[in-house]
Amino acid sequence: MIEFRNVHAAYDDQLPVLRDVGFTIDDGEFVAFVGTNGAGKSTTMRLMNGLLKPSEGTVLLNGTPTTELRTSEIARKVGFLFQNPDRQICCNTVREELLFGFKAQGRLDEQAHGKVDAMIEHFNFDADAEPFLLNRGTRQLLALASILVTEPEVLILDEPTTGLDYRECCKVMEVIERAHQKGTTVVMVCHDMEVVGDHAKRVIAMTNGQIVADGPTFEVLRDTDVLHRADLIAPQICEISMRLAQELPALSTTPIAQANTLDEMRRAIEGTLETKEHDCTIIYENTDALVVERCALIKE
Repeated sequence: MIEFRNVHAAYDDQLPVLRDVGFTIDDGEFVAFVGTNGAGKSTTMRLMNGLLKPSEGTVLLNGTPTTELRTSEIARKVGFLFQNPDRQICCNTVREELLFGFKAQGRLDEQAHGKVDAMIEHFNFDADAEPFLLNRGTRQLLALASILVTEPEVLILDEPTTGLDYRECCKVMEVIERAHQKGTTVVMVCHDMEVVGDHAKRVIAMTNGQIVADGPTFEVLRDTDVLHRADLIAPQICEISMRLAQELPALSTTPIAQANTLDEMRRAIEGTLETKEHDCTIIYENTDALVVERCALIKE
């Protein structure tokens, strides 16, 4: 469990980056922190893994203040992915990089080598390749893989899909999702609201070093006031449902307008074809383009 109690934070003698921040993340949660650059998200992540200490307040990991824990103790439980993989990669080959975490933790055994082999196969890495000669996307994948392979209790990700193409992004999020399903607590900073909507179960929105919203993902991302204050663009499915609610207020409390995925919305539409029809426009995603489909919507 991670807990922030009235946390303030600043770099050197500069103005505070965080002001009176408080929240609790329970074991096994998948939480996304969202907001514009400079909102305090990355600083919050650094406080979680002990790289930064609060100027006021308390950050606790499993009930113990991080100020009372050694960095090595935190590292055994908390994996951290930097936004820039070049700040993390430090070895001469891909295999050495994947083994580095085990070596640092004194766990370099046969089981560790087996896990590294599996990770190399999954990501289709060249085990003998020099990491800094890889392209940006592959370096990001390697940095993430080097954390995941040690199976930390908490996985902190600062923009994990930065520099990745669509296929790489899907592969990375698939691995993160699998880790979460096995019980890993996932805390993610992410600017891609589609990724947030697809994976996070809870969203904490920040602006100017403070939390402006904390709740279930689609509850937060459908709140127009929060979107405005945090300067966010809602996932497409939220935009669709909000447009529906505006055009047909009677639908605002139905499964159609509350759907969290396009499939859910289509199933909800199919399930309402028994009563009075409304001719309404639904926007949905078809490949990479927005198209308009004329749908019969019900329930007034």
